Amino acid sequence: MKAVAVVLAGGVGSRFGGASPKQLLQLNGRTLLEHCVAAFDAAPAIDSVMVVMAAGYSREVHELLAVGGYRKLTGVIEGGQTRVESTRKAIAALGEQECDVLFHDAARPLVDQRIIADCRSALLDHRAVGAAIPSSDTIAIVSDGVLSAIPARESLVRCQTPQGFRLSVIRRAHQLAAADPEFHQRPATDDCGIVLRYLPGVAIRLVPGSERNIKVTYPRDLVIAQALLSL
Repeated sequence: MKAVAVVLAGGVGSRFGGASPKQLLQLNGRTLLEHCVAAFDAAPAIDSVMVVMAAGYSREVHELLAVGGYRKLTGVIEGGQTRVESTRKAIAALGEQECDVLFHDAARPLVDQRIIADCRSALLDHRAVGAAIPSSDTIAIVSDGVLSAIPARESLVRCQTPQGFRLSVIRRAHQLAAADPEFHQRPATDDCGIVLRYLPGVAIRLVPGSERNIKVTYPRDLVIAQALLSL
């Protein structure tokens, strides 16, 4: 079955600050977005790559990626106001033909070939897949500023991307979310969360992520990413 990687770069990086989206920041001579596209372009198990870019930057990014000569890049589309809206635009652009789709945040420029291969391999036997790493910290539940519970650490993981799905599965999950009037009161932060909530019968298989696969959220994260690249 065909496998498509969708690089979600529709956000503006408000927590990072700056005049342009953080996915266009430079890291070791390439933008964060280019690092992600290059990783999927080089992955043997990926057939094509689509980029969902923040509004107003699609043409600039199309020209930027054209210079890179990425063979598997099929297009750059404009994203929505939220991550959920950007994902739905990607699902619509993929059409009706069944395929496997891997969604990846452009803010994770250090995704490696092992994680991509593991996600794709897991989709041979599962319809939903997520990358995650064990939590090294004790996680507490807080209510009104008061610690109320501490879940067992061995049962907790930190979710990463890519997250992979049969296209029909993630499309149906988003259809149900869109029809739920209470969704916006309790929005999901990723696509595995949407599948878990609206398609509880679909098991989400976890594959090992990596401590290196960090998300660039604040300026200090860019410094960390640069240090990891130098190792």
